[in-house]
Amino acid sequence: MRKSIKPHTLTVQDIQVARQTFEANEPRDLFYRAATELVALALDGKTSLSVAEALAVLLQTWNKMFYQYRRFDSQHFTDIERLISNHYSTLTTFRQRPIESLGHEDEAKVTQVFKSFEEVLGPVGAAKCLHLLAPRFFPLWDRAIADAYGFPLKRKGYNAEQYFSFMEILKDQSENLGGEQGIGRNPLKAIDEYNYCRYTKHWIKSR
Repeated sequence: MRKSIKPHTLTVQDIQVARQTFEANEPRDLFYRAATELVALALDGKTSLSVAEALAVLLQTWNKMFYQYRRFDSQHFTDIERLISNHYSTLTTFRQRPIESLGHEDEAKVTQVFKSFEEVLGPVGAAKCLHLLAPRFFPLWDRAIADAYGFPLKRKGYNAEQYFSFMEILKDQSENLGGEQGIGRNPLKAIDEYNYCRYTKHWIKSR
Protein backbone atom coordinates (compact mmCIF):
# COMPACT_ATOMS: atom_id res chain seq x y z
CA MET A 1 0.00 0.00 0.00
CA ARG A 2 1.28 3.47 -0.84
CA LYS A 3 2.70 5.48 2.02
CA SER A 4 1.09 8.82 2.83
CA ILE A 5 3.67 11.45 1.88
CA LYS A 6 3.75 15.05 0.84
CA PRO A 7 2.66 15.27 -2.80
CA HIS A 8 5.33 16.10 -5.36
CA THR A 9 3.35 18.30 -7.73
CA LEU A 10 5.27 19.17 -10.87
CA THR A 11 4.53 21.63 -13.65
CA VAL A 12 5.72 21.62 -17.24
CA GLN A 13 7.79 24.68 -16.33
CA ASP A 14 9.53 22.65 -13.58
CA ILE A 15 10.38 20.03 -16.18
CA GLN A 16 11.71 22.62 -18.62
CA VAL A 17 13.91 24.29 -15.99
CA ALA A 18 15.22 20.90 -14.90
CA ARG A 19 16.07 19.98 -18.49
CA GLN A 20 18.11 23.14 -18.96
CA THR A 21 19.85 22.62 -15.62
CA PHE A 22 20.53 18.95 -16.33
CA GLU A 23 22.01 19.61 -19.77
CA ALA A 24 24.24 22.37 -18.38
CA ASN A 25 25.63 20.29 -15.52
CA GLU A 26 25.46 16.56 -16.31
CA PRO A 27 27.67 15.32 -19.20
CA ARG A 28 26.87 11.67 -18.45
CA ASP A 29 23.54 11.99 -20.28
CA LEU A 30 25.51 10.91 -23.35
CA PHE A 31 25.93 7.46 -21.80
CA TYR A 32 22.20 7.24 -21.12
CA ARG A 33 21.36 8.03 -24.75
CA ALA A 34 24.00 5.59 -26.01
CA ALA A 35 22.81 2.80 -23.70
CA THR A 36 19.16 3.39 -24.64
CA GLU A 37 19.94 3.02 -28.33
CA LEU A 38 22.21 0.00 -27.76
CA VAL A 39 19.56 -1.81 -25.71
CA ALA A 40 16.95 -1.16 -28.42
CA LEU A 41 19.30 -2.47 -31.10
CA ALA A 42 20.22 -5.52 -29.02
CA LEU A 43 16.57 -6.37 -28.35
CA ASP A 44 15.90 -6.12 -32.10
CA GLY A 45 18.94 -8.25 -32.92
CA LYS A 46 20.51 -5.41 -34.92
CA THR A 47 23.88 -5.38 -33.18
CA SER A 48 26.50 -7.94 -32.22
CA LEU A 49 26.16 -6.81 -28.60
CA SER A 50 23.92 -8.76 -26.24
CA VAL A 51 21.28 -6.99 -24.16
CA ALA A 52 23.44 -7.53 -21.07
CA GLU A 53 26.43 -5.91 -22.79
CA ALA A 54 24.29 -2.94 -23.79
CA LEU A 55 23.07 -2.55 -20.19
CA ALA A 56 26.67 -2.63 -18.96
CA VAL A 57 27.33 0.65 -20.75
CA LEU A 58 25.05 2.48 -18.32
CA LEU A 59 25.85 0.40 -15.25
CA GLN A 60 29.56 1.15 -15.53
CA THR A 61 28.97 4.90 -15.72
CA TRP A 62 25.74 5.72 -13.86
CA ASN A 63 26.11 3.09 -11.15
CA LYS A 64 29.83 3.29 -10.34
CA MET A 65 29.22 3.52 -6.59
CA PHE A 66 27.75 0.01 -6.60
CA TYR A 67 30.94 -1.38 -8.11
CA GLN A 68 33.40 0.31 -5.77
CA TYR A 69 33.49 -2.83 -3.65
CA ARG A 70 32.06 -5.35 -6.13
CA ARG A 71 33.61 -6.80 -9.24
CA PHE A 72 31.91 -6.51 -12.61
CA ASP A 73 33.24 -9.93 -13.57
CA SER A 74 32.08 -12.75 -15.82
CA GLN A 75 29.84 -14.18 -13.09
CA HIS A 76 28.10 -10.85 -12.56
CA PHE A 77 27.63 -10.57 -16.30
CA THR A 78 26.18 -14.08 -16.43
CA ASP A 79 23.79 -13.19 -13.62
CA ILE A 80 22.50 -10.19 -15.62
CA GLU A 81 22.00 -12.33 -18.70
CA ARG A 82 20.07 -14.86 -16.58
CA LEU A 83 17.79 -12.12 -15.25
CA ILE A 84 16.95 -10.96 -18.76
CA SER A 85 16.31 -14.51 -19.93
CA ASN A 86 14.11 -15.44 -16.95
CA HIS A 87 11.93 -12.33 -17.27
CA TYR A 88 12.15 -11.75 -21.01
CA SER A 89 8.44 -12.22 -21.76
CA THR A 90 7.31 -9.92 -18.93
CA LEU A 91 9.88 -7.27 -19.80
CA THR A 92 8.90 -7.36 -23.48
CA THR A 93 5.29 -6.68 -22.50
CA PHE A 94 6.22 -3.84 -20.16
CA ARG A 95 8.45 -2.31 -22.84
CA GLN A 96 5.36 -1.61 -24.94
CA ARG A 97 3.53 0.18 -22.13
CA PRO A 98 3.62 3.74 -20.73
CA ILE A 99 3.63 4.43 -16.99
CA GLU A 100 0.06 5.73 -17.31
CA SER A 101 -1.10 2.16 -17.96
CA LEU A 102 0.12 0.96 -14.54
CA GLY A 103 -2.60 -0.71 -12.48
CA HIS A 104 -2.94 -2.60 -9.21
CA GLU A 105 -3.02 -5.83 -11.21
CA ASP A 106 0.62 -5.19 -12.20
CA GLU A 107 1.94 -5.17 -8.64
CA ALA A 108 2.76 -8.88 -8.38
CA LYS A 109 4.74 -9.00 -11.63
CA VAL A 110 6.48 -5.66 -11.07
CA THR A 111 7.61 -6.55 -7.56
CA GLN A 112 8.72 -10.01 -8.66
CA VAL A 113 10.86 -8.61 -11.48
CA PHE A 114 12.27 -5.80 -9.39
CA LYS A 115 13.19 -8.13 -6.52
CA SER A 116 15.05 -10.45 -8.92
CA PHE A 117 17.01 -7.59 -10.45
CA GLU A 118 17.63 -6.00 -7.04
CA GLU A 119 19.22 -9.19 -5.69
CA VAL A 120 21.88 -8.91 -8.41
CA LEU A 121 22.18 -5.15 -8.97
CA GLY A 122 20.94 -3.46 -5.80
CA PRO A 123 17.86 -1.20 -5.67
CA VAL A 124 19.38 1.63 -7.72
CA GLY A 125 20.98 -0.55 -10.39
CA ALA A 126 17.77 -2.58 -10.70
CA ALA A 127 15.74 0.53 -11.48
CA LYS A 128 18.30 1.69 -14.02
CA CYS A 129 18.35 -1.63 -15.84
CA LEU A 130 14.58 -1.99 -15.82
CA HIS A 131 14.21 1.56 -17.10
CA LEU A 132 16.49 0.82 -20.05
CA LEU A 133 14.54 -2.34 -20.81
CA ALA A 134 11.15 -0.58 -20.55
CA PRO A 135 11.95 3.16 -20.56
CA ARG A 136 8.38 4.46 -20.51
CA PHE A 137 7.17 2.07 -17.82
CA PHE A 138 9.92 1.71 -15.21
CA PRO A 139 11.16 4.93 -13.55
CA LEU A 140 14.68 5.72 -12.36
CA TRP A 141 15.59 6.52 -8.76
CA ASP A 142 18.61 6.76 -6.50
CA ARG A 143 18.92 6.83 -2.73
CA ALA A 144 18.39 10.59 -2.44
CA ILE A 145 15.33 10.52 -4.70
CA ALA A 146 13.79 7.52 -2.95
CA ASP A 147 14.29 9.23 0.41
CA ALA A 148 12.73 12.49 -0.85
CA TYR A 149 9.62 10.59 -1.93
CA GLY A 150 9.27 8.94 1.45
CA PHE A 151 10.86 5.58 0.59
CA PRO A 152 14.30 5.40 2.24
CA LEU A 153 16.00 2.39 0.72
CA LYS A 154 16.32 -0.74 2.81
CA ARG A 155 18.94 -3.43 2.38
CA LYS A 156 19.17 -5.24 -0.93
CA GLY A 157 16.18 -7.43 -1.67
CA TYR A 158 13.61 -5.54 0.39
CA ASN A 159 12.62 -2.57 -1.79
CA ALA A 160 10.25 -4.01 -4.39
CA GLU A 161 7.02 -2.86 -2.73
CA GLN A 162 8.46 0.62 -2.21
CA TYR A 163 9.44 0.75 -5.87
CA PHE A 164 5.91 -0.10 -6.95
CA SER A 165 4.54 2.67 -4.71
CA PHE A 166 7.09 5.02 -6.28
CA MET A 167 5.79 3.98 -9.71
CA GLU A 168 2.25 4.85 -8.65
CA ILE A 169 3.35 8.35 -7.67
CA LEU A 170 5.18 8.87 -10.95
CA LYS A 171 2.13 7.65 -12.83
CA ASP A 172 0.13 10.43 -11.16
CA GLN A 173 2.86 12.98 -11.91
CA SER A 174 3.02 11.98 -15.56
CA GLU A 175 -0.77 12.16 -15.93
CA ASN A 176 -0.84 15.61 -14.31
CA LEU A 177 1.84 16.78 -16.77
CA GLY A 178 -0.12 15.48 -19.75
CA GLY A 179 2.13 12.49 -20.36
CA GLU A 180 4.44 12.34 -23.33
CA GLN A 181 2.15 14.57 -25.37
CA GLY A 182 2.17 17.28 -22.72
CA ILE A 183 5.94 17.17 -22.14
CA GLY A 184 7.06 16.34 -25.65
CA ARG A 185 9.31 13.44 -24.61
CA ASN A 186 9.49 10.45 -22.28
CA PRO A 187 7.90 11.71 -19.03
CA LEU A 188 9.84 9.28 -16.84
CA LYS A 189 13.19 10.57 -18.09
CA ALA A 190 11.97 14.15 -17.74
CA ILE A 191 10.76 13.61 -14.17
CA ASP A 192 14.00 11.85 -13.27
CA GLU A 193 15.98 14.84 -14.48
CA TYR A 194 13.94 17.05 -12.18
CA ASN A 195 14.36 14.66 -9.24
CA TYR A 196 18.09 14.32 -9.88
CA CYS A 197 18.64 18.07 -10.16
CA ARG A 198 16.58 18.85 -7.07
CA TYR A 199 17.11 15.97 -4.65
CA THR A 200 20.40 14.36 -5.68
CA LYS A 201 22.46 17.37 -6.74
CA HIS A 202 20.47 20.26 -5.22
CA TRP A 203 20.97 22.33 -8.39
CA ILE A 204 17.28 23.28 -8.17
CA LYS A 205 15.96 24.75 -4.96
CA SER A 206 12.59 23.88 -3.51
CA ARG A 207 9.67 26.12 -4.37
